Amino acid sequence: MNSALIATFNETYKGLQIQWSYRFNMIGEMLTIGFVFIGIAFFMGNGRLDSANLSSTFLGYIIWFYALTAISNMAWGLREEMQSGTMEQMYMSPAPVGLILLGRTLANMITTTIMITLMSIPLMLLLQIRLPLHWAGLPVFILTLAGLYGFGYIIGGAVLIFKQVETFANLIQNMLLFVNGSFLPVTRLPGWLALLAKTLPSTQGIIVLRRVLLDHQSLTTVWQDGSLIWLTVHSALYFFGGLAIFSLCERIAKRRGSLGQY
Repeated sequence: MNSALIATFNETYKGLQIQWSYRFNMIGEMLTIGFVFIGIAFFMGNGRLDSANLSSTFLGYIIWFYALTAISNMAWGLREEMQSGTMEQMYMSPAPVGLILLGRTLANMITTTIMITLMSIPLMLLLQIRLPLHWAGLPVFILTLAGLYGFGYIIGGAVLIFKQVETFANLIQNMLLFVNGSFLPVTRLPGWLALLAKTLPSTQGIIVLRRVLLDHQSLTTVWQDGSLIWLTVHSALYFFGGLAIFSLCERIAKRRGSLGQY
């Protein structure tokens, strides 16, 4: 147990060190994401920034950014391991690969949280966005992230087999941005598109977070009407399903002898 915790901690620490080494790139990414949000807000407001409606949009945008980094972490991270020839070395570690990936996931989550915090403060001041924080939103947020990172493991499994999945990853990232309710409520989408949107890993989380944080509904209320129950089931399916799919893809790649090939 101690060795497992040490391995997870070391991998998390290493991931944070790598991110800090490329902090200039992190600053550029934060600026890009911030300007993209301002541009989208202008388009949605027909050239005006309506602070009354920006809180809902900004909340959805934050969740999308977590989805962006979760998918990118698996899609590009494992591909770089293959390209640099260190994939087999990772599997030679005495620690299970699952713990190594868990450490990287934690490092990615911490880095993303720092980036979002640094990006959000000036945007909220500049655009007069009011995003109330309440403890009731924390379990909803954690459940949403569980589903997102579970989906990231599905992408990681695809990388082990197909090697290049960047186009598919970009498709999913753009779909999440425009279809999961970040900017336009799912209820305003056509029936078939709304049904598709509700299968995505972040949609239900955004819906429940808005109700808890912006509409000031209690966890009891969203539980009783089934919203929180559906989010719990949905995220659990993505998280454990993602781990299972990654494990299956891992076995297939090992059987083919192509685990570290690129």
